[in-house]
Amino acid sequence: MNTDGAKRGGGTPPPFSEQGWQIGWITAGALAVFLLMRFLPTGTNLNHMDFRVSGRNSIDFCDPLNPQFIPVVDVRSPVAMAIAMTGASTGMSMSESESTGTRRGMSGVLTLKTASGKLIAPEDLLVVHTRKLHLLIVDPSLEDYQHVHPVPGKIPGEWTFGFTPRRGGVYRVFADFTPVATGRGLYANADVAVGGAAVEDRGVKPLLQSGATWSVEREGVRFSLEPGAQPVRAGRTTDLKFAVTRADGARVALEPVMGAFAHLVAFDEARRGFAHLHPMESDLLAPPDAVRPVLSFKITIPKAGRYVIWAQVDLGGRETFVPFGFDVAP
Repeated sequence: MNTDGAKRGGGTPPPFSEQGWQIGWITAGALAVFLLMRFLPTGTNLNHMDFRVSGRNSIDFCDPLNPQFIPVVDVRSPVAMAIAMTGASTGMSMSESESTGTRRGMSGVLTLKTASGKLIAPEDLLVVHTRKLHLLIVDPSLEDYQHVHPVPGKIPGEWTFGFTPRRGGVYRVFADFTPVATGRGLYANADVAVGGAAVEDRGVKPLLQSGATWSVEREGVRFSLEPGAQPVRAGRTTDLKFAVTRADGARVALEPVMGAFAHLVAFDEARRGFAHLHPMESDLLAPPDAVRPVLSFKITIPKAGRYVIWAQVDLGGRETFVPFGFDVAP
């Protein structure tokens, strides 16, 4: 038997090479990744043009590095917000709550729609300061300010939230959010009617401040806000120093809230808009002084008039809101 021919042209082929196996595995892995990506959610279906409105006097995207007072009510936003209050979260209807003069937690449902009429869902928004959607709620007297965070409802495009009003009147609700499609802050507003009389003010009524340093004292803690120049003038950038101290000189248990050691929100007397300010000291791993923490802010207010800045801090796990009333000169 001639074995040379079998070796040259017939018999069992050589085994699959190691390089061939590697190519095969890589090809199979790439195919698996491709199929997996096809079945994953694609995220937002909105684009930049969904957040554009034509014409003059329209709101534009906010630059987070240049905090401004945003006249939300006076301009056209590319997003429309609608709110339907469903009554007290305790089960009491709104009419029953109003007639008794009590203050119960109220719940509501809101929707956000783009200029093209598309509903804005959670996947359409970025997480900014630990949340996708911020509501800044203030009463007509600027004596009751609350910051709440809606959560997605059962129906796609709906958001649910709750708050406990301390006064009667028409509350104004400002929405602060950042679309994935733009990466820039946007705003919207709507009003909510609350009946009944005011409840106790708990010592948080905004007082008109004067002098070089503005201060509010509560429960042994002194909150101060110091403008870089007096008077605060319209159209000029103002530096603000916010400090917290204890009367007994003990350490201040200042903890982060929404990704910062403090938040300042400024409202004008007519509630035409607001400015949401964050401290320049943004590194949470480098906290301010424990005995007298000081944080730096900047603000530009476009018009003269009376304003209130609400400071929001977390003291030992307890969120605290402190108001400073002040006048802005021409």
